Amino acid sequence: MKATTADPGTRPEIRKDGGDVLRRWWTSESNEFAGRNLALIGVLVVLIALGALTRPDLYGDPDWVRNNVFTILQQASAIGVVTVGMTFVIIGGGIDLSVGAIMALAGVWATTVATQSFGAGGMIFTAIAVGVGTGLVNGLLISYGRLVPFIATLAMMVAARGLAASISGKQTQISGNATINGIASTEILGVPLLVIILVVVVAAGWVLLNRTTFGRRTVAVGGNPEAARLAGINVRRHTLLLYALSGLCCGIGALMLTAQANSAQAAMANLYELDAIAAAIIGGTLLSGGRGTIVGALFGVLVFSTITNLFAINNLTTESQNMIKGGIIVAAVLIQQFRFGSLTKLFSRTA
Repeated sequence: MKATTADPGTRPEIRKDGGDVLRRWWTSESNEFAGRNLALIGVLVVLIALGALTRPDLYGDPDWVRNNVFTILQQASAIGVVTVGMTFVIIGGGIDLSVGAIMALAGVWATTVATQSFGAGGMIFTAIAVGVGTGLVNGLLISYGRLVPFIATLAMMVAARGLAASISGKQTQISGNATINGIASTEILGVPLLVIILVVVVAAGWVLLNRTTFGRRTVAVGGNPEAARLAGINVRRHTLLLYALSGLCCGIGALMLTAQANSAQAAMANLYELDAIAAAIIGGTLLSGGRGTIVGALFGVLVFSTITNLFAINNLTTESQNMIKGGIIVAAVLIQQFRFGSLTKLFSRTA
């Protein structure tokens, strides 16, 4: 039987194919989000390394490190929940500038004397109802009133803050309900309840976006509303539901913030809309709509919370923190756009 011999000239071609496979993996659309998440993980590692270098006395204590990790996660919990709703809205081709104001309105309304008289159930219902209700108003103005999302939600931001100030009389309202206040201090198997709520909301958001018809319709509406309409999707109704979902997340976030502060006021959740938008964008969500990821948005929130924590343990000013945050946003976006191009070339040359 005649043995076949491989052509020596084919070996470089095989190695070239290996390089092509790696190149396709790093630059393909299906793996782009993985590359973005890896970039954000890299940013988190750098921030943690900076913390260890600047405060080795603290990072040398394992118990402090564990407690600090939970502190960061607790600080990220409320804004993380709101960012999930914001991510859906942006993927659907919209924007919501009113999330911080809706949280303030929901928190203030839930802590009025009348509402607290109904107990924890009444407070939770009120916060959720106010959040969903204001979200529906946004959705109606945008989908059926044909207002631009920027204008509609900007108007809601001003109106909701004003209504919250009117209800509270521009005073801080104390939450006297032990059940609500206990949300911030309760732990389950050593894990803070706030962190568990964040994980549950993120997991539910991931399933809703990636494993349901609602998620596929959201991507379709954000990518091309006219094509989605021709495909049989009720674009107006879906847009309405997206803003209601954002309002729901705001209601949940308002309860979490109220629990942490044991109070609510019209100025709470200030500039949360900017943090939520920035976290979603650096996490891979396109501002023009049609693409996004819940996991990436969560990493974006963690980056900002880690920055805040890093500045706090080093006793640095808020002004410096804001400047660094802006730089991190720019750097993270540039890293994502880079898409590991140099690494791909390296693999191609060495393959």
